[in-house]
Amino acid sequence: MGNVVENSPQADVYVIDNASTDDSIAYITTNFPTVKIVKNPDNWGYAGGYNAGLEHIPNPLLVLLNSDVEVTPGWLDAIEAHFDKHPKMAICQPKLRDLKQPSHFEYAGAAGGFIDAAGYPFCRGRIFGILEEDKGQYDADSRIFWASGACLCIRRQVFFDVGGLDADFFAHMEEIDLCWRAQALGHEVRLCPDATVFHLGGATLAAFNPQKTYLNFRNSLYCLVKNLPRQLIFQKVFLRLLLDGLAGVKFFIQFKWKHVLAIIHAHFSFYAHLKVMLRKRGPHQLPMQDLGAYPGSIVWEHYFKRKQMFSDLNFDPDKRPL
Repeated sequence: MGNVVENSPQADVYVIDNASTDDSIAYITTNFPTVKIVKNPDNWGYAGGYNAGLEHIPNPLLVLLNSDVEVTPGWLDAIEAHFDKHPKMAICQPKLRDLKQPSHFEYAGAAGGFIDAAGYPFCRGRIFGILEEDKGQYDADSRIFWASGACLCIRRQVFFDVGGLDADFFAHMEEIDLCWRAQALGHEVRLCPDATVFHLGGATLAAFNPQKTYLNFRNSLYCLVKNLPRQLIFQKVFLRLLLDGLAGVKFFIQFKWKHVLAIIHAHFSFYAHLKVMLRKRGPHQLPMQDLGAYPGSIVWEHYFKRKQMFSDLNFDPDKRPL
């Protein structure tokens, strides 16, 4: 918070409070009197909280910044310049590096996010649990499939034009759904390689929390149903049923019983809400590859072909039909 205020005099700084019960609001009011507070009456999660809070913020460019992110000098100037450079760009993210290991990319966003043909997310600089060292290998000015919700920069008009974040996701992967919907309407999502922030990660849910497993598996299925062309939904969901089953077997072998139950719970919740997700489908659905998704299986490439880095995939995200 201190870095945001000190290094970004051109920005209005807001804190959207999701009905916190500690003394955080009193602390901010006392120590950062220029920060504006937007209070939500209940905890609506990441998605619902932002949807409600951003209604009160009129600025044309919005930066959704997690409380566990440390920014760097000049980061906002670089992002603003990137929006000026790319008028078709609606969403971007800076490079996310790990606050605990500053030379390496961070799990939640690294150098920009992608999904594979089955809807599994990964990043340039992070495939599953493998975090690459940032040596400038992903500094090219290129498009990505999704920007990390840890530090997501978006044009306000586009945010509300596409319907904002889906509150039914509550937390995790709602930014992928948002970016998918924006791209289907012709907007671009890009990395801003000239800006870097450091993310602690796990401040809301630790990486190995079963609740996080549940949300990630369920919300990934939500994304597929909401955004795929209708004729591909059954094929992709059936494929995910098989692959998620393999993930469950992996957790079982590792004695992570709660994660096995989380995957089962995720699928039952998904099927229970299938009609709701089908009703949320927008007017435009395009094949994932047309929007820059990886055409293969990241599960196969990583676990069976032992590919550890994004550069091993021989995948150029800028080579796409659109």
